[in-house]
Amino acid sequence: MAELRPFRGIHYDREVVGDLSRVICPPYDIITDEQRSIYRGRSRYNAILLEQPLPFVEGSSPEHHHDGYGGAAAVFRQWLGEGVLRVDDCPAFYLHDYHFAYQGRRVRRRGLTVCVSLQPWYGGVYPHEQTTSKAKRDRLELMRACRASFSPILALYEDSDGDVAQVLHAASGDAPLVEFGDAGERHVVWAVTEPELTRRIRELMLTRSLYLADGHHRYETALAYQQEQGRLFPGPAGMSGERAFDYAMMTLVDFADDGLLVLPVHRLVSGLSESTLLGLENRLQESFALEHVPLSEGLVDGSVEKMLDGVVVGVLGLAPQSLVLLRPREDAPVGDMMPRNRFHEEGYYSLSLLEHVILDRTLGISHDAGDIAYSADVGEVYQQVREGLYQLAFLPSPPRLEMVRAVADARNKMPRKSTYFWPKAPAGLVIYSLDWL
Repeated sequence: MAELRPFRGIHYDREVVGDLSRVICPPYDIITDEQRSIYRGRSRYNAILLEQPLPFVEGSSPEHHHDGYGGAAAVFRQWLGEGVLRVDDCPAFYLHDYHFAYQGRRVRRRGLTVCVSLQPWYGGVYPHEQTTSKAKRDRLELMRACRASFSPILALYEDSDGDVAQVLHAASGDAPLVEFGDAGERHVVWAVTEPELTRRIRELMLTRSLYLADGHHRYETALAYQQEQGRLFPGPAGMSGERAFDYAMMTLVDFADDGLLVLPVHRLVSGLSESTLLGLENRLQESFALEHVPLSEGLVDGSVEKMLDGVVVGVLGLAPQSLVLLRPREDAPVGDMMPRNRFHEEGYYSLSLLEHVILDRTLGISHDAGDIAYSADVGEVYQQVREGLYQLAFLPSPPRLEMVRAVADARNKMPRKSTYFWPKAPAGLVIYSLDWL
């Protein structure tokens, strides 16, 4: 089982940077080029400079000194030296209450940010999604340069008896380390250092498996970095007598937490020929039953969830002003088009049908092709197809947490970008140094 450790977290000094809501940002993999510019404009101390640095361009002007992995490392060291970032005096667990709005209601997600001992898959840590080498190369280069993790991996655990929740409730009775936010969201963070509380948390979590929700690439990168550093420093290292690179920073959330939301990731497709589009509906009818739902005023998240319940996928762009719902046909041999080791859990099977039967076999494009884009925002997807930026959009039904756990327990993996846990744990809220615990 994975072991938890408190660590000396690094965080922004409010007296130096001012409003903390202006210096945190989402994790690297969901930030678009447009959003990158927005976050850079919020503050010259925004964590985007560390979490997602721009590629370095030879001969670039001085104002771009922070670009590239080496630039991010230089900025990180500069901020530590100038007191923009400060290191806590003693190791702690960091309890994080994330308050936000979703579909007109206020929600709180409670997470515990900790160090978790790195284990090979299924040694206490369970994945549920496939990964790609490109993202892992990017994260590894950043980790090598900065020797730190700027955003936590999000993992889930089972607390059916409520024992962990009881300890975390006791920890939240003290004054918070930081509290900030705006009209949209609010963050409250406690540094849990009381020995009895940290001992009890470690004891309770030692027997529980952790299921990765978000951050598969970062976990595999941490494993690769551990192997590299282990060859260089084979003995115990670090201020506590242990090696910090043997651990990964994670935010742990209870499966039953009311604020734990998992959304589908929609596929947007471009680059299809006119002949492919003209014959697509007939080819889809060979494997699926099609139902056309007229759309008069776009799509709203809540209505989409109801329409997609029990279907394989919804398609935008196939018919004018309609969402075309695809349901499986019992007389269609779609099973022959699927991988032999397919997992038959309902939600997973639908995603596999989308990837292998529709995108791969029917359209002839792979999951990793440049002609596919991804978004969890239904309104954005609808607008982009309507404006002709993409020809088609495929809308999977919302995944269920039970499906995520079932796939992981079966030691199977869903296609990349099958789930979108929202909101993302922010980068820059707590930073983990790989040089000390």
